[in-house]
Amino acid sequence: MNQINKSALFNGSCFALITTAFSFSIRAGILPQLGLQFGLSAEQLGFINSMWFLGFPISMIIGGLVYHSVGPRIIMNVAFVAHTLGILMTIFAGGYTTLLISTLLIGIGNGCTEAACNPMIADMYSGIKMNKMMGRFHMWFPGGIFLGSIISYAMTTINLGWEIQMWIIMVPTVIYAFLFFGKAFPQPKVEGATSLTENLKAMISPLYMFLFICMALTAITEFGPNQWVSVIFSYSGAEPMIILALISALMALGRFFAGPVVQLLGQTGALLGGAILAAIGIYMFSTVTGPMAYIAAIIFALGVCYFWPVMVGAVAQRVPLSSALGMSVIGGVGMFSTSIFQPIIGSWIDSAREEKMASGLMGEALELATGQDTLEKMVAFPAILIVLFTILFFWQKNSKSTKEMAVH
Repeated sequence: MNQINKSALFNGSCFALITTAFSFSIRAGILPQLGLQFGLSAEQLGFINSMWFLGFPISMIIGGLVYHSVGPRIIMNVAFVAHTLGILMTIFAGGYTTLLISTLLIGIGNGCTEAACNPMIADMYSGIKMNKMMGRFHMWFPGGIFLGSIISYAMTTINLGWEIQMWIIMVPTVIYAFLFFGKAFPQPKVEGATSLTENLKAMISPLYMFLFICMALTAITEFGPNQWVSVIFSYSGAEPMIILALISALMALGRFFAGPVVQLLGQTGALLGGAILAAIGIYMFSTVTGPMAYIAAIIFALGVCYFWPVMVGAVAQRVPLSSALGMSVIGGVGMFSTSIFQPIIGSWIDSAREEKMASGLMGEALELATGQDTLEKMVAFPAILIVLFTILFFWQKNSKSTKEMAVH
């Protein structure tokens, strides 16, 4: 058996996640240019975007199902092919249908990345080290969004074509393929984890089902305000894209230090503390204007930054027999939740606008009040999480198996 090159595999995983993040931010940046060039309506652009969210959970869950039978190498080979085809099809697109298919392929590549890399990192590291490395892996999603947004903004400003921006996504794609090429991959470290029957049995446990519900709410708490930032904050006296960049940069920084934070607070402590800060941040968003919105962004970012990696780490550590499938389904439900709640949030915005118009508000005052009213409703997501993570904290406090897992 060849020696496992953990450094190369981990760095390859990070570049694969940067590819995911670039595909999210750069494609968002070129959307207006695609609309102009191909004469697409906003609804058509919305359907193109939805393909990214559709491909992601589908391939993530399928990847989790086949992880132990085909291995992470083949899943990452599929990711590379899907990413490359998706990028090239976008660059040489002839119209709407090609853009739909190309975005779906990129989403499939992104889902394969999560399906392969999360369990691979959990198998390479244990306990506190696993939490640390899971945080450092997931820091590259907000970190990559931050970098991709800056690259896209700069290239658009100097009138470089959208095709050149899409070529940029190929850079981390080629790097991760090179880092993974010819490497030995780790074997599952938990006995019984390769059995699909054992995986499914572990996933119908009360703890896994509880974490499943929590993940749906942590994902929409994180992505809800971020997805609607330009609509909600346009008239708040703060620059929406600066808010998004600030949140992304702080989340990346916070995830880099996930290891010490989780070691200090424990997984449930980090999740509960995050829910409290997220609730405060979103509530502040709903009441403040001007420079104070940036303070709210800092509090919100510190709240949500640990949600995704710690939830995945909690499944790996607390429900180990669920294995790759358990981690993939948890990530998948996060993406599904995000897509399900988007039209609900949109309807909140529409309802709030009608209500405020009826009360006589117009123009910027109307848009500000609409955004604040919608954010006030979004506080419900982290508020429910505070209750759920408090229950989880006491539920798991005296769990012998959890304590044993944490020290290994």
